[in-house]
Amino acid sequence: MEIFYLFSGFALVLAAAVFVTAILVKWHEEKRLGEFQDNILKKQRDEVQNIYGLMRGWRHDYHNHLQTLKAYLRLGQIEETISYLDHLKDDLDSIDIAIRTGNVGMDAILSSKISIASKNNIAVNYKAAVPDKLRVTDVHLCAIVGNLLDNAIEACERVAPEKRFIRVYIGIFKQQLYISVSNSTDSARRKKLSELISYKQGEHGLGLKRIDRIVDTYGGFVNRKNEPEVFVTEVMLPL
Repeated sequence: MEIFYLFSGFALVLAAAVFVTAILVKWHEEKRLGEFQDNILKKQRDEVQNIYGLMRGWRHDYHNHLQTLKAYLRLGQIEETISYLDHLKDDLDSIDIAIRTGNVGMDAILSSKISIASKNNIAVNYKAAVPDKLRVTDVHLCAIVGNLLDNAIEACERVAPEKRFIRVYIGIFKQQLYISVSNSTDSARRKKLSELISYKQGEHGLGLKRIDRIVDTYGGFVNRKNEPEVFVTEVMLPL
């Protein structure tokens, strides 16, 4: 009988130890994910603030640009005027938030990420339209798209410049918000998703988990396709 009580007590202690360990592991994982989310949001906020700062600086220089152009025209220097205008156009194109999706947060995050992609010689093709009313919050929506584009940009950086591309589509499909991001990769063969998850350690792994958890919160769906030299992520979110 004593042996029975001894084993019962040992089993209870073991079960308690396993339970506490599971709680600690979950707490640690949640803490890491929370810290990662905070860092991503701070990074995205800094990127957006940088764009607006550049735009404010350009507007501040607007009158100086006009004076320079007037001076060229008074002197009859047409070629110099055209060259100066071309330079201004290139400068403005690099900082202008020209993306209009119907959602201010999405406009900002897409503009920020596409600007970063362009600086890294990545060709970006996008089409995005976000409805006025959504179940998903702006913070969660921007977190999903921001993580997807961060991973896409980093994958493209490992590819030869002439092969780099990112394609983004956001719109309504089958009465759901559909998000698709595809990008070039340096993988010459199709990988299993288990390989991808084991490879994507650190912030990348946390980014994938963050996307999955947000989508799961809204009862959505995530589909990843890892084909040779192309990686695609599709997200479906109920409206």
